[in-house]
Amino acid sequence: SIMVKEILDFLNIQPGETGFDATLGYGGHTKAMLQCLNGKGHIYATDVDPEESVKTKKRLAEQGFGEELLTVKLQNFCTIDEIAKEVGGFDFILADLGVSSMQIDNPERGFSYKVEGPLDLRLNPDKGISAAERLRELTRDEIEGMLRENADEPYAEQIAKEIMKTFRQGKQIDTTGQLKEVIERALVFLPDDKEKKDTIKKTCQRTFQALRIDVNSEFEVLEEFLEKLPHILAPGGRVAILTFHSGEDRLVKKIWKRQQKEGLWSEVAKNVIRPSKEECHRNG
Repeated sequence: SIMVKEILDFLNIQPGETGFDATLGYGGHTKAMLQCLNGKGHIYATDVDPEESVKTKKRLAEQGFGEELLTVKLQNFCTIDEIAKEVGGFDFILADLGVSSMQIDNPERGFSYKVEGPLDLRLNPDKGISAAERLRELTRDEIEGMLRENADEPYAEQIAKEIMKTFRQGKQIDTTGQLKEVIERALVFLPDDKEKKDTIKKTCQRTFQALRIDVNSEFEVLEEFLEKLPHILAPGGRVAILTFHSGEDRLVKKIWKRQQKEGLWSEVAKNVIRPSKEECHRNG
């Protein structure tokens, strides 16, 4: 889990409080927050992944954090207002916007270009359409726009052009490996040097990120969540959001700045807290 100490320092969780963990994932942050409650209080956690949320709930229960302390709901975190209606306002809220390592490490989910698997990228594999299907729906301009907006991809034009060329030739882009090959072909004009390998790697990461955000409507979900936040906090409530790329970061800052002007927040942190050098080094 990322920046656990910094998050706990900021949220200042007290026994007896009620909290919300927007993205349960593997449960690392959830466990740390539960420990702060010292057996008094409650955390509500959401996750859209039907497979991993069951495993995490079971793991936490085995570690002493059962249903009297933790309620896990299989729904999107933008439904936070529905949960708040049941429980009242929240004293602390954490939204970790990163993808769980359990999802990335499972080749069947298609989250990583490093392992061969179906090009899926859905956080909930039972809903919506896969990334492979989504690519077939989009025009060249739409693909280019998605890559720019969701990942600030500098080679968006070349990648979009190569994707459409691949489809016109009657070829498929149904697997992670096939998409990686498309990206490699799109960047064939780069000089063959040691930097090319690193550029391809970073371009693959950004392209997969952009597709994942699109397939799961992540920006729309985040915006809905942010608009609801000021209205479901208890007096004195605190919110921490972990962002992982510039698109998320821009959206959070923009909405919070506007909400503060509207008088919805008593205080918004002026400075972003970044992970320490030691943590960055540990996480490679």
